[in-house]
Amino acid sequence: MAVVESSLSGVASPAEVRYRMTMWQRTVPFLPAVVVTAAVFTTSAAGAGTTPPGGLPGLAAFWIVLLILTALFPHRFGITLTPSSAVVHNLRRRTIPWSEIRAVQTESILGTMTIVLYEANGRRTRLRAPSTGFLAWDHHFEEKFHVIGTWWLTYRGPDWNPVPPPPTWPTTPPTPDENPFAPPA
Repeated sequence: MAVVESSLSGVASPAEVRYRMTMWQRTVPFLPAVVVTAAVFTTSAAGAGTTPPGGLPGLAAFWIVLLILTALFPHRFGITLTPSSAVVHNLRRRTIPWSEIRAVQTESILGTMTIVLYEANGRRTRLRAPSTGFLAWDHHFEEKFHVIGTWWLTYRGPDWNPVPPPPTWPTTPPTPDENPFAPPA
């Protein structure tokens, strides 16, 4: 791995940084299946006469598929930071040059904090990882957010424009015609 000199801190940093979902975040969505399987085995062992659909081979096949999905599929979600761009890994891979990103912010939806990249063309790219929330927490989320923001500040270039502020509520008075970003009079 190559090393790049960071202009902000003066400390050498790696040429690429990759953030993915944590193992806990990949595992939590499958916990209900564990509870249901335990309930089926408990009732079968108690003599209730119920057996899992497909019998024991069906249950074994279900768990093998579930473990493969847990280990492989969400593991690829995340972001790779390079000196030229942010590579977003979702269902498909997208490369966004740093010069096209206008802001890096956190947003909360239903209690889950995620990082959003605002692009010059108006597109918002929400990252699947890193993220943090109830039962899917990431203790290093703030640190990861600051690293992504530092990479953007370092490599965005001199000709970037900030994102306009979010729209106001309809009950606030309109802004003057001269400057749409001026505070209400």
